[in-house]
Amino acid sequence: MATQLKAVSDVRDQVSAEEWAIRVDLAAAYRLVALYGWDDIIFTHLSARIPGPEHHFLINPYNLMFEEITASSLVKIDVHGNPVMETPYVTNPAGFTIHSALHMAREDAHAVMHVHTKAGQAVSAQAEGLMPLTQTAMLIREEVSYHEYEGVATDLEERERLVEDLGPTKRAMILRNHGTLAIGKTVAECFLNLYFLERACEAQVMALSAGPGGLYNPPQGTPEKAAGQGKHGLSMVANALAWPALLRKLDRIDPSFRD
Repeated sequence: MATQLKAVSDVRDQVSAEEWAIRVDLAAAYRLVALYGWDDIIFTHLSARIPGPEHHFLINPYNLMFEEITASSLVKIDVHGNPVMETPYVTNPAGFTIHSALHMAREDAHAVMHVHTKAGQAVSAQAEGLMPLTQTAMLIREEVSYHEYEGVATDLEERERLVEDLGPTKRAMILRNHGTLAIGKTVAECFLNLYFLERACEAQVMALSAGPGGLYNPPQGTPEKAAGQGKHGLSMVANALAWPALLRKLDRIDPSFRD
């Protein structure tokens, strides 16, 4: 225990208060992904950029389960995938490829989250992609772009195509035959974008389970109306309301993400 506490103190003492706050938020996001059952053993990634011209960002240690991740165990790497602080951990090349591309290309991509849920993978394999079947889907659908599957994302050349497919304004992406992804100006915004996308995918899979014949389509114009409401409302809700509530939830369950 003493060694662990010293390691935590060492990391916290080496970084700015701003970076430590980002570390705490990102560690919380990892715990929430595990809590909601969106993790895939150790094989997906959430990241957050550290303010500054270097474009350093934090990503998970490759060998830790998401419920084990703490603020101090996150690895800070540069745009070439190299750790910029001493760490006993390694990172995943596929995580570096996807996340570095979006952090470098989109100034508003302070946080990037990518998961392989069953529902997200199922929708990624459906020809129509995300359909406007529920309010949740309608709130996020116009923010979703698509990227074709190219194999395990270890080819650095794929970064250009990821950036092009996400575009300059979209906040979420369905990676065909692979999974889902979201970005945000904060960890809170990114998590809520991912939450809405995942929730929409889950509902779509359930709605289609009885076949497409009995689906009820929303009245004309309402998907577009809901899209506008989502675009202007989700950021405020995420930062001011949902994220503080989620942090309180984690503190009640296990506050060690803050270590």
